[in-house]
Amino acid sequence: MPSSHALPHCFPNALLLPALVSAALLLGACSKTEAPPKAGGALPVTVLEMQPRSVPNAVEIVAQTEGAKETEVRARVGGILMKQLYQEGMPVKAGQPLFQIDRAPYEIAHAEAKAKADQAARELARLKKLVDIQGVSRKEYDDAISANELAQAALRQAQLNLSWTTVTAPVDGVSGRAAKSVGNLVSVGADSLLTSVYQNDPMWVRFSMSTNEAERLPGGRLTPDTVTGVELVLPDGSVSPVKGKLNFLASTIDPTLGTRQLRAEFRNTDGRLLPGQFVRIRLLAGEQDGIFLVPQSAVIQSEQGNLVMTADAENKVAPRPVKTGEWFGKDWIVLDGLKAGDKVIVDNLMKLRPGAPVDPHPPAPPAGAPEAAKPAQK
Repeated sequence: MPSSHALPHCFPNALLLPALVSAALLLGACSKTEAPPKAGGALPVTVLEMQPRSVPNAVEIVAQTEGAKETEVRARVGGILMKQLYQEGMPVKAGQPLFQIDRAPYEIAHAEAKAKADQAARELARLKKLVDIQGVSRKEYDDAISANELAQAALRQAQLNLSWTTVTAPVDGVSGRAAKSVGNLVSVGADSLLTSVYQNDPMWVRFSMSTNEAERLPGGRLTPDTVTGVELVLPDGSVSPVKGKLNFLASTIDPTLGTRQLRAEFRNTDGRLLPGQFVRIRLLAGEQDGIFLVPQSAVIQSEQGNLVMTADAENKVAPRPVKTGEWFGKDWIVLDGLKAGDKVIVDNLMKLRPGAPVDPHPPAPPAGAPEAAKPAQK
């Protein structure tokens, strides 16, 4: 967003005004095809009569969406990938099978572990009867207990390995692209990633705020108590009706970028937001009172600062330096340089010359608005 140039509060001064008037003269001379108004003629212009307003004190920042959780789906056992059991990009439920790894080696290992566990359990039961009548030593019986526990643990591990040949979704979400194809050899470790599951509801929006941006907030600093609301401006420029909230505020400043990391959270039940989208976050912090809204097209930006053209009491063009703040929709927020009742010219700016007469009229009513009552004809 364009940044405003800070201007002195006492606007008419010997240095600034001549430069601004010169800029206005140059604007009037830019179009050689436009003839100046004839002597005694007044150029028709549309004016907006300024009235003080209260608008939210807001800061807009470029942001990017990300899934609330991105969960990797990894193989816990190795083997040949036999089946892919889901459609990429579709929603999945926690526990839903996604891949099938070859079960045969693990079925054999499970059968062997079960046989050894059964044998150890039978041996323990036999020695228990003998130790009661002192038919075997206590050490032999204790060794049998340990052997049985080891065999049962091995059986449990074999059962887990067999169950892990069916790779399931760890959480609800939207499935990602498969990282392995059917027939590939899957190994445990760094190469075990099969896919990812993204949780898009709620959606997180990550952004950062510089020190200069934070100074625009009340008190000149960002705290959880400063922010009264969080809005999301979608890529098409519309504002999402879903209100968000901050769920992360870094306690340190990035020494490289000089920014503070933040994250907001929004419900995304309709799935409109996708991870990776560039959007804008609007942080609300109370309201600004006594400010004026001027269309962006009516503000002339120059090296000396910003100015608008007004129609004075004699309906003549009067350049007016202004101090602007942030954008509010399609308007500039004007913090200083205007007062209630000023008439800001919003069209025909290229034809204006300081001191030239104009014929001001209010903007035309929007299409479909009821027309003002006309006086009755005699």
